[in-house]
Amino acid sequence: MNAATLKSCVLAARPKTLPAAIVPVWVGCVLAWKLGGGFDPILALCTLLGAVAIQIATNFFNDAIDAKKGADTARRLGPVRVTASGMLSHREVMRLALAFLTVALLCGVVLYQARGWPIVLIGIPSLFLAYGYTGGPFPLAYRGMGEIFVILFFGLIAVAGTVFIQTGGWPREALLLGLQTGLLSAVLISINNFRDREEDATTGKRTLAVRCGPKVAAAVIWLEIKIAAFAGLVWIAFDQPMWMFASLPVMLIGMRIIWGVFTLPPGRGFNRLLALGGLQLVLFAVVFHIAAAYSPIQ
Repeated sequence: MNAATLKSCVLAARPKTLPAAIVPVWVGCVLAWKLGGGFDPILALCTLLGAVAIQIATNFFNDAIDAKKGADTARRLGPVRVTASGMLSHREVMRLALAFLTVALLCGVVLYQARGWPIVLIGIPSLFLAYGYTGGPFPLAYRGMGEIFVILFFGLIAVAGTVFIQTGGWPREALLLGLQTGLLSAVLISINNFRDREEDATTGKRTLAVRCGPKVAAAVIWLEIKIAAFAGLVWIAFDQPMWMFASLPVMLIGMRIIWGVFTLPPGRGFNRLLALGGLQLVLFAVVFHIAAAYSPIQ
């Protein structure tokens, strides 16, 4: 593999999106450690590698399928897509996607040996939807269901599944943390779809932003940020008041994102808002980790 091909592969993997896969495992492991008092690094590593591999496979499938459907055009405002630009062929990108799904499957085998059939119930839909997000008979991204997919699989299932892998249980705290994480991850796709709304409308990609218009698209981002932030108050009811401080970055950076989506015209300026959304997600995890580390075990 030469340098140009390697650069194309990295571009197609979309490394800036990987916090959406890393953060749920990160905070899930922190929560499991705090609740259970233990931590298995091998299981954590397999969970992380599996999640990242599924995210990268999803990105490769998205790149190849969108190009084939004509959804990535010269009007695109986001980063260059390698299939549509001719940097890699459709077949090459699809093969790379399958390779990463294989990595995820191998990680899943280790997790299955540790926790049994629940891993199958989590893993099979996750592997299928890596392709089904943009491909198959009912592509979620083309039906306005991208945000729901992210909240479920990059939030509730990813966090609760990580906690289950570490502890063997399904504590209610994992659902709350998963909801917050999923909503903050959904902010990324909502900003992306809002930015690309006009292009998507001409290529048949019926995202939520296309279906409902710019006012609803901005309101959805507002809701995702506000619910994620104020859901932190529920930690008081769970006798963990310090954990609500994880909402501070959401309140601060989220206000800047909200101001941007309501005042800026959708365009390349939204790429900065997308970067802020990624920073918001990572800082949420950082502050949650610190708060958990310095809070007493109940």
